[in-house]
Amino acid sequence: MTAFPGGTSVSRLSVYTGTCADGLEGGTPHLHTASTEAYVVTGGRGALRTLDLNGSREIDLVPGTTVWFTPGTIHRAVNRGGLEVVVVMQNAGLPEAGDAVMTFPPEVVSDRAAYEEAARLPDGDADAAVARRRDLAVEGYLRLAESVRAGDFGPLLRFYDSAVALVRPKVDGWRRIWESTVAAETRTTAEVLAALGRGDGTHLRHAALLEAPPRERHGMCGHLRVHDVTHPVVHPPAHSPADPHSLGSDPDAA
Repeated sequence: MTAFPGGTSVSRLSVYTGTCADGLEGGTPHLHTASTEAYVVTGGRGALRTLDLNGSREIDLVPGTTVWFTPGTIHRAVNRGGLEVVVVMQNAGLPEAGDAVMTFPPEVVSDRAAYEEAARLPDGDADAAVARRRDLAVEGYLRLAESVRAGDFGPLLRFYDSAVALVRPKVDGWRRIWESTVAAETRTTAEVLAALGRGDGTHLRHAALLEAPPRERHGMCGHLRVHDVTHPVVHPPAHSPADPHSLGSDPDAA
């Protein structure tokens, strides 16, 4: 077994600074179309602002806060001083394959070419490009939030429709990713439980130590140290491994 536990992924997030149009600092508002996301706050302080058919909400983020949100929850990380978060994502690989849709204004999010151009981070001045797309997403987010506060959910529902249209061509590829991670992990656990129920611990003899070194990149909410858990480094044994076929089922048996 080489997948990260549960077929999830993990990264460390330093939430962006820099003032947006509404005077707040933080990340790019967006939603995920297929994956639940979790925040485990490790440092600093801030807030999580969310928007969905339940309305708009805000949760304070301080060290020790653990919060998660399901697909369709538009979320915005607000930085009020050195906010650091460990992010755990459902469906390892899907978020990196385009599961997220940013809250650009409707004239952008309803046009695939316009959306891809607005979301693109060109080579060169990445910081400036990140700020531009964040500001555009904040503009769309504020318009959605204003409509929701007024009791008009039509713009939010239309945004959902546009998000689905944007990701629909990617679903076949996502299914292959899901089969090789989450579904594979589920099948493995089912096999392990069945074996343990028979008193069979053969899988314990194939124990392994794995590691996913970090790499840095610009994310939607901040600077990321991501860990490629789908291609981990397998640490070699400290000594010549024992041949599991040469070992008896009970090492204490005489």
